[in-house]
Amino acid sequence: MSEAVKSKMEFRTELKQLLHLITHSLYSHKEIFLRELLSNASDAINKMRFDSLENDDRLEGNKDWKIKITADKAANTLTISDNGTGMSREAVIENLGTIARSGTRAFLDNLTKQEGSTRPDLIGQFGVGFYSAFMVADKVTVLTRPPGSPEDGVRWESDGQGEFSIESWVKPTRGTDVTLHLKDDAKEFLDTWELRSLVKRFSDFIEHPIVMDVEKKEDDQTVQVEETLNSRKAIWLRSPSEITPEEYNAFYQQISEDSEAPAKVIHYTAEGRTEFKVLLFIPSRKPFSFEYEEPKGLKLYIQRVLIMESCTELLPVYLRFVRGIVDSSDLPLNISREILQQNPLLERIQKNVVRNVLEGLEAMKNTEFDKYVTFFKDLGVMLKDGINRDFTNRDALANLLLFESMNTEPGKLISLEQYVETMPAEQTDIWYLIGESREVIEKSPLLELFRAKGWNVLLLTEPIDEFMIPSLGKFKDKKLSPVDRGDLDSSVTDAKPANAEDFAGLLAFLKEKLTEVNDVRLSSRLKESASCLVADGAAMSAHFERLMRRMNREPGADSKRVLELNAEHPAVLALQTLYARSANDPRVESNARLLYEQAVIAEGSKLKDLAGFTRRINELMAKDLANG
Repeated sequence: MSEAVKSKMEFRTELKQLLHLITHSLYSHKEIFLRELLSNASDAINKMRFDSLENDDRLEGNKDWKIKITADKAANTLTISDNGTGMSREAVIENLGTIARSGTRAFLDNLTKQEGSTRPDLIGQFGVGFYSAFMVADKVTVLTRPPGSPEDGVRWESDGQGEFSIESWVKPTRGTDVTLHLKDDAKEFLDTWELRSLVKRFSDFIEHPIVMDVEKKEDDQTVQVEETLNSRKAIWLRSPSEITPEEYNAFYQQISEDSEAPAKVIHYTAEGRTEFKVLLFIPSRKPFSFEYEEPKGLKLYIQRVLIMESCTELLPVYLRFVRGIVDSSDLPLNISREILQQNPLLERIQKNVVRNVLEGLEAMKNTEFDKYVTFFKDLGVMLKDGINRDFTNRDALANLLLFESMNTEPGKLISLEQYVETMPAEQTDIWYLIGESREVIEKSPLLELFRAKGWNVLLLTEPIDEFMIPSLGKFKDKKLSPVDRGDLDSSVTDAKPANAEDFAGLLAFLKEKLTEVNDVRLSSRLKESASCLVADGAAMSAHFERLMRRMNREPGADSKRVLELNAEHPAVLALQTLYARSANDPRVESNARLLYEQAVIAEGSKLKDLAGFTRRINELMAKDLANG
């Protein structure tokens, strides 16, 4: 040991809270700590191996890559050792004294809300990694050193109660030893059979050998031999016909830290001018961590050497939910991220991977529709984002979209293809309406004409729909048209009412009095309601205006809408009669304003003059009750 003084330091605030949750909560799946520590050890070896490509002298003659598990029942300790890159004193303080991750506060808040039975999966999903050791240990000791001198070693120790000690330490070999001083209720993790089964379950596909000394009988004598616990064979190098669903699931859970099985596995080898192997997984639903973690790319291997843990260049951002690996034999081993971004081979790989992901999703939609619906309800917004970003694959993405519609029961989704197949011969456009929820927009008066004609209307309820639909524009030569914008053409509407000319004076009067609207006209889309509001031409729709306000952006004067009146509705006819008899009667404006206000409410917007609206309603109630 060095003569350097042992230092005491405190964990960062967020880590203190996390450790408190870990050490004072009950977990039903504590065994995930081993998966996390073995994964960290594998990462350390990969970093060392990659670094040695240009700095061979840093290996110190030690490149027999392995991870060793040592169970000491007498001392009640479990040690995981690796000969990876190791850490300096500064790296130990940075990596083991804080959580270097954005969204830590959100993670802690969500972790606190979870029931005890669900917390272990959250620990794994958020990659808390090393700190999961405190689920089973009341003290953890770390001995580590980077390439260099034995005197460069560091000893770190903590009981997870808020402080840790750190001191210099002589460590003969490069790498890291993590020793867990196990709690009384965690002694099963010293059992050889238990450790062997956990490695097989969680870490069988780690490419570096995970070894452990075990006792065996040889010539009537008990001897200790080093046993390799994992199969080590990279699963993506094997033929898909040789791999069981259980093996795929285990590998997916190892690289994604998702507790559920994937919805789709895509495993293939690309051959020809460019050769590479691909193993991809589409999750069955959005992982809990998706809202908080940084977007992850695919793992990039070159000839089985992990080059990038997260290569975002392999997939566009809208497919960031896909997990998996790409292993290329054509890229140079010493490639840097800057050179990689300019490599034309990477662009060819990305195009190939994107095409196969979209084809895989299409296959799932066509053959496992219920499973696809579950996936789409959680992650379909990503595919809608792709419509805005990826012009090349826009048609393929459009085929993957699902929507609720007026003619389907709540919760049921249909594709654009299914919508087109059920269109009447005389219908030329795909009609849609966007709003906050189905419950609101399916009652909209804007749908009355379409319901009467038996035409279906897509009901869109996600904010991104306002941006996605204009980008898509059409589907298979069918224009996507909003029911709440513009005047409907003659191919959609019925003939204008015979008494239309009688309303000219009233409409001009109301346009002058109702300054909140851009125009007042007779409606060709209303069948039962007295009034509705529509956006004119390229003006903002009501939903888009509300969306802008939630983003703290005022729509401006150009967002004024058009008030449409139903010339056959008794209330509108009565208003016209009153205007024809006495145009200056204050009740004309008062009742017209009520027609406007009920249209505002029907579209889901808020009234600016609630007091005035209430007064006008009360006046009508008083008059009606007095006459009754």
